[in-house]
Amino acid sequence: MIDSSPLIVGTELSYRHMAISTRKALLAVLSGTMLTAAFPPGRLDWMAWFAVVPLLISLENEPPSKAFKLGFIAGIVHFLTLIYWIVVAIGHYGDLNSFLSAATLFLLCLYLALYLGVFSVFSAYVEKSRFALLFIASFWVGLEYARAHLLTGFPWCLLGYTQFKNLHLIQIADLCGVYGLSFLIVIINILIYHVFFRHHKRGLGLHKWEFLFTVLMAGLTLTYGHFRLTQGQKGKGPPLHLNSVIIQGNIDQSVKWAPAHQARTMMTYQRLTRSTYGFKPGLIVWPETSLPFFFQDNKEYAPQVYSIARKSGALFVFGSPAYKIIDGKPKYYNRAYLVTPDDQPPQYYDKVHLLPFGEYVPLKKLLFFVSRLVPAAGDFDAGARIAPMRQGKISMGILICYEAIFPELARAHAREGANIFINITNDAWFDMTSAPYQHLYMAAFRTVENRIPMIRAANTGLSAFIGVHGNIIDQSDPFTHEALKATLDISKSPFTFYTRFGDIFAFVAIVMSLIGITSCLFTRRNVKK
Repeated sequence: MIDSSPLIVGTELSYRHMAISTRKALLAVLSGTMLTAAFPPGRLDWMAWFAVVPLLISLENEPPSKAFKLGFIAGIVHFLTLIYWIVVAIGHYGDLNSFLSAATLFLLCLYLALYLGVFSVFSAYVEKSRFALLFIASFWVGLEYARAHLLTGFPWCLLGYTQFKNLHLIQIADLCGVYGLSFLIVIINILIYHVFFRHHKRGLGLHKWEFLFTVLMAGLTLTYGHFRLTQGQKGKGPPLHLNSVIIQGNIDQSVKWAPAHQARTMMTYQRLTRSTYGFKPGLIVWPETSLPFFFQDNKEYAPQVYSIARKSGALFVFGSPAYKIIDGKPKYYNRAYLVTPDDQPPQYYDKVHLLPFGEYVPLKKLLFFVSRLVPAAGDFDAGARIAPMRQGKISMGILICYEAIFPELARAHAREGANIFINITNDAWFDMTSAPYQHLYMAAFRTVENRIPMIRAANTGLSAFIGVHGNIIDQSDPFTHEALKATLDISKSPFTFYTRFGDIFAFVAIVMSLIGITSCLFTRRNVKK
């Protein structure tokens, strides 16, 4: 008879080696929960400064396999609680059943959680390095940059966005984008971990170096922020003021595209617009697809649109689907139009960064069973180029919907001469979730990066005027009919460092990460010898 006890014992030892203690798993869950809590609409942004600490504690003395699992757990918890609104968007309004909606959310969260898993492996690997503080924070930034660009990019709620209300801190975005703030937050997380939980294993000299470096970084950030907030906007000439109006129609997404509802939609927008004529607006903005029909050939309502521009005497920007016939086949676009009071031919901008599964289906042959979420005719095609719409001294950089979360798009408009950003969006997809708040405050960073104000018109909210410091000048309530009015200074400022050079800081962080990996590999080889 064969004695199987060694095999059983070996299996048990292997299982114990792979298993994660309950305490460490709970620490990872705590980090994931705190990371989400730091984002809007709550007021717990201060939690970001130590949200990663529990995860770092859980990684102590763990091999790469367990470190990855712990980071993956934190990532799953974080993203499931952060982007839960996807179920609302694709379930309630996209007509997917509950199972497919939940499965879509879970699959996306599995992908996003990989980034925290990889971060945890790297952190555990370089933790004993003298420059762990710098290497780990750099690697976090590198992973955020990767997430923002891989697979069409999904830079939703990068860590730096948690500090949207702290104007003194976010001013560094005109130097290094949101990544600079993410870097500072992670550095402080690591310092807290080292000082309070690793003090007995690291030399006093290292603690002094890390503390001084962190204080220097934080001090310079706050000093620069104070300087930018107290410095006047420097344009090339006299101030250029623009009376601007945002119309928030609050059209129910479930009836938005019904032909029978078009007349009521137009009546709502026209009534709200007429109420602002006494303000003598120079620019009126309606939201994304505020005209739920093809404006380009609509004979019933298009004349009413031109009439609004003539009677108000204002430039008029609005959203509408559009199409072109190319080689006998229609191509559809998510378009923003500009109509002028003097009946010039309309200008337009076609959205260049489309929403996967919302405006087109990537890998359509493979994912043939997946339908789009937008109930319009045909898949959308991406616009051909990024170019502001110009009229006189006004140059409008248009960002349609979630294009506002991609810094490179706003930067491209700024480099082309835009002196005002216009973000038209339809956040009705998100219903009463946290997504509209997150969407607004991410968009605010584009104004800081390029020192260009923004008009943000949202169908159901949150609409807002945003100043060049990321400050909310005025904001609508969600799910209300509103007409917001503000006078904006759109004097063109010189290009910021970020406008000129883009994400150099993120590239430097990636290089630092590679240096960290290489130095640790070299050190370990020497130790083995």
